[in-house]
Amino acid sequence: MPHSSAHRDSLVGARLARGASPWLLPTVATAAVSLVRARRSGAARAVAVPATALAAGMLWFFRDPEREIAEGRVISPADGVVQSIMPWKDGRTRVAIFMSPLNVHVNRAPLAGTVTSVEHIPGGFVPAFNKESENNERVVWHFDTELGDIEMIQIAGAVARRIVPYVPEGTKVEQGDRIGLIRFGSRVDLYLPEGVEVAVEVGQKTVAGVTRIDRD
Repeated sequence: MPHSSAHRDSLVGARLARGASPWLLPTVATAAVSLVRARRSGAARAVAVPATALAAGMLWFFRDPEREIAEGRVISPADGVVQSIMPWKDGRTRVAIFMSPLNVHVNRAPLAGTVTSVEHIPGGFVPAFNKESENNERVVWHFDTELGDIEMIQIAGAVARRIVPYVPEGTKVEQGDRIGLIRFGSRVDLYLPEGVEVAVEVGQKTVAGVTRIDRD
């Protein structure tokens, strides 16, 4: 079921995502300096418009709105669109969520539990909607939860060149807690244990912390 429009995000009241500074600060500084100098310099005026537009885009991309966490055993770890739902050889089901540059890119814990491992794996940077993106730069998470071991993978896309985990191995997290950031277009794969029925469909939009992934 599509999520309600009540969950649409804005910059009003939203904080900025942790890990945004290396991209955001130089962009905002360039925009600010060019705007100050625009009155006296034609070159500064030429820079001010695109620099301000880029800074505004960065502020939008790195927004991190508060969410009212939904009830349910498994909730979406990412904003985006369900790209695929695939049965796995070991009985699990993989739900892949594609995140465009317009989505919030802060990922959240799909269940309450303990982070048992956070593994960074180097790789390529093909577009996240491409099948070969499974070999991209990624961070593999494992959570010890009431459903057993839950695996989640953050996958970098063609533009996203950095994944920023927020919590280390051994951390106890509540469902919906912020756990990491992927910069720009990317993908998140969530593996549901055997016997857990999927409630979402391919093409459905998801909201991190809000959309329920499993069915009773």
